[in-house]
Amino acid sequence: MATAFIATHPLGRWQARCEALSPLAWLGLQAAALWPHWRWAGARLADGSDDPLGLAALAALGLWVAQREPLLRGSPRRAWAFASAAVTIMATLALFFLPPLLGAVLAVLALAAGLRSVMPSGQPWLPVAGLAVLALPVVSSLQFYAGYPLRVVTAEISTWVLQLAGLAAERSGTAMLVEGELVIVDAPCSGVQMVWMAYFCACAVAAFSGLRDRAMLARLPLVGLLVLAGNVLRNSVLVTLEAQQASVSEAVHQGVGLVVLLAVCGAVVAVMRGGRDAQA
Repeated sequence: MATAFIATHPLGRWQARCEALSPLAWLGLQAAALWPHWRWAGARLADGSDDPLGLAALAALGLWVAQREPLLRGSPRRAWAFASAAVTIMATLALFFLPPLLGAVLAVLALAAGLRSVMPSGQPWLPVAGLAVLALPVVSSLQFYAGYPLRVVTAEISTWVLQLAGLAAERSGTAMLVEGELVIVDAPCSGVQMVWMAYFCACAVAAFSGLRDRAMLARLPLVGLLVLAGNVLRNSVLVTLEAQQASVSEAVHQGVGLVVLLAVCGAVVAVMRGGRDAQA
């Protein structure tokens, strides 16, 4: 016959109340402890410094957690719980020593580690951590640090493509001289937003399909190649049009970009869903 123990000492009653909290309640307390990072992220979205794409990743992450909430463990895995606590401390210290974005990345990784400690066995963690990072306002920072190199790479490969197609093309920095017409590969053509969308699709599909972490890691390089190929294709088409016409309307720019983006995202979904033995 089972015996129920009722604590009578105040310390024992507090311990009993803590043990009665659900895993999501503990994660909520951890998130509350990291509130300065969320305040920074909210302010960055509110003042228009970044695209609101992260809200889509946040919604996908919330849906994933809500679907698996009944399966969460009552007792966390010790190693992941210690890792979560250590990264939480690092994220707190980062408020004084690191740029806000790096501190926020540590904060979401701390929460992801906390979630991993209570996740049921066999569930993928890497795509969940990826969605958590993508939920942050990272697009403008990616544009600042990676935009120029991406534009140079895109312009260089587009130059090769146009030369193979028989057009006179040269590159200088992020500019291209095509059939005597100078065309600038500007910031929107860097492909940063396409990078975000592709990895968002990869993480979301991997998370909801239960793709194993190792299988996802093996497919991420192909996702990068798909993004690069798509951006080169988009840039080559637009540069060719620009070189043949006085100007290309904004509607054509948007239409070509949207078609290529949909094609890349569709290919990423196919890559992540491929294989029969990769599900956890």
